[in-house]
Amino acid sequence: MLKRIHVQQLALGMHIDGFCGPWMEHPFWRNHFVLTDPQDIALILASSIQEVWIDTSKGKDIAADAPALAQAESLAAVVQEVHAAEATPSDTQPTSLAAEYKRAAEICAKSKRAIMTMLQEARMGKTVDTELASHMVQEISDSMLRNHEAMINLARLKTADDYTYMHSVAVCALMVALARRLELDEDVTRSMGLAGLLHDLGKAMMPMDVLNKPGKLTDAEFAIIQSHPVQGHKLLVEGQVQDPIVLDVVLHHHEKTDGTGYPQRQKDEQISLYAKMGAVCDVYDAITSNRPYKKGWDPAESLKRMAEWTHGHLDAQVFQAFVKSLGIYPTGSLVRLTSGRIGVVVEQNAATLLKPLVKVFFSTKSDMRIPPQVIDLSAEGCKEKIVGREDPEAWHFPDLNELWSGMAPLA
Repeated sequence: MLKRIHVQQLALGMHIDGFCGPWMEHPFWRNHFVLTDPQDIALILASSIQEVWIDTSKGKDIAADAPALAQAESLAAVVQEVHAAEATPSDTQPTSLAAEYKRAAEICAKSKRAIMTMLQEARMGKTVDTELASHMVQEISDSMLRNHEAMINLARLKTADDYTYMHSVAVCALMVALARRLELDEDVTRSMGLAGLLHDLGKAMMPMDVLNKPGKLTDAEFAIIQSHPVQGHKLLVEGQVQDPIVLDVVLHHHEKTDGTGYPQRQKDEQISLYAKMGAVCDVYDAITSNRPYKKGWDPAESLKRMAEWTHGHLDAQVFQAFVKSLGIYPTGSLVRLTSGRIGVVVEQNAATLLKPLVKVFFSTKSDMRIPPQVIDLSAEGCKEKIVGREDPEAWHFPDLNELWSGMAPLA
């Protein structure tokens, strides 16, 4: 039997079956679990959540002399009420990049914990909870409506150890941005976000020593890794996921337009638009991220190299739209201006891809650091222009990420 109770009535042994409030308001990534740790109750009491649903058929009931606030007539009634509570009007009012960074960081942190648990449960043979994955997609999508860049930028600030988890968050954000650039409808955009979040689910079934190997994989090990799209697709089918876009992207995001990809060696016309989008977003985040065996490339350099891969690997039209969604010089790119000063791109300019906001901090004329200054290259009277990108590896600026984001890598 399902009951709605006040959080003050919670006790160990109760089976939580839903929180009466938005996903980001409660401290857990899941909505269905048994309370076994007193700390979990303390976390709920410390949150803004006031009421929860419990399932007395799966866990402890409240005391007989403490009546529940409400009792559900049916499971459908519970689902409808919980969804109504979570479907409060989304906060999507535009905000500045600096203001959204803090909120995006909270979403990234909670999404990372959720992905970690999702992969662990998949390894244990448990069904993938796509309902809660959908909550993550909604939070990421709403953040990007408030500010297009914050979530994409922050998801890049991951350590090599975080890659497996934060890569999924980053690809989700990139997929949403690309879908909106291509003017796909919101239902398709949400499906694309969910596909990005789950695209590497099959890696949960890979041997950990192969998945985390710091060096080059052997042919046999690479063959194992190549099975992850099929494994991920299988997990979703077993979990009764029916969204054709999600299933398609999970299975086909490693196909190449010349037919040399995997698992089905599909060629250009056989690969769906959605899978082509998945391939572009997956590749970009992979090559810009620090990995156990290599350091990530600069964003602008990454786009330059990806442009070369549109002959046989990536779809050229999808890639062009992707570049427009990020900018010619994506945030975090190290660039040289006409004055000889070097700076890092801190924000895009909606009016022109060639004139972003740049934080200059080094003078090549004096060969020394200078006080950081943000220059809007599109401002009237601004004589500065970007004359080219610089290789961060050649300069060894230790605080490059902090300069453009003001934040250290996400823990």
